[in-house]
Parts: sequence; C-alpha cells; structure tokens
Amino acid sequence: MQQEDKVDDFSLPCTGGTSFRLSEAKDKFLVLYFYPKDNTPGCTTESVQFRDLYPEFQNLGCGVYGISRDSLKSHEGFKAKHGFPFDLLADSEEKVCTQFGVIKMKNMYGKQVRGIERSTFVLGREGMLLRAWRGVKVPGHVREVLDFVKTL
Repeated sequence: MQQEDKVDDFSLPCTGGTSFRLSEAKDKFLVLYFYPKDNTPGCTTESVQFRDLYPEFQNLGCGVYGISRDSLKSHEGFKAKHGFPFDLLADSEEKVCTQFGVIKMKNMYGKQVRGIERSTFVLGREGMLLRAWRGVKVPGHVREVLDFVKTL
C-alpha cells in the first residue's frame, strides 16, 4: 500500500460492543495504529501516548483506532485498565493486517515468529492513505504523527 492509495473498505469488531466500518467513519482524518499485543511494555507505552494526546487529535477532527490480533475480551481489559478514550479493533483473522501489509516474520528470543510490525497509517476522509510509518520505534512516534496531522 502506497501513499495516495485508496484503502479498501473493511469492518472489524471493536470495543464497546460495536463494529467499525471504514466507509462509515465520520472523522476528517483517521489514525490507524497496528501494534503487536495488548498489555506488553512497548504497546502499552504507545497506546498511553495516543491516549494522552487524544484531545489534540480530536481538536483536528482526527479519530484514533488501535488494531491488533488480540481478542475483544483482551482489548476491553486493556482499554479499561489504561482509560483509552478511543476504540481498539480486533483483527483476529488478520484480514486488515494483511491488507495493510503489517504481518512480518520477527525474531523473538532467538526464534522466528509471525507477528505485527508496529505501524501507523493516517487516512483522509475518502479512505486515501496520506502517510505510513512502518517498523515504528515508540519514543517520539505519537508526537510525530500528531505533528503530521497538524499539517493537513
């Protein structure tokens, strides 16, 4: 998926007992951040930073959604524990992860494992991909995403 590509519509179950459909999103811009696993150190740090800057994203008309392969039950616990004001989407079948090309082979404790490469995408209202970050390092990343959205 390249910048200026139109993202195919998708639907995923999300926290709060609803489902998210890209084509029905009402925000001017969307941040979709893919992360490996609920309640792990890097994923918690990244999600907490999105939480802390969420009011600034909202002021810019930008929605924020976290996506991982975890179950909705896991997502509900993760969201409640850290007070996330945004929804988490459950992609247990990896459909959207595959669409965005974020499933990679990674080294974990010396073993090759399939997992999500931490990645963030900013989409415009018509589902156009405006910016992609792949292989994200957490420190400073959320601020960089916010600074990009401010330029739109």
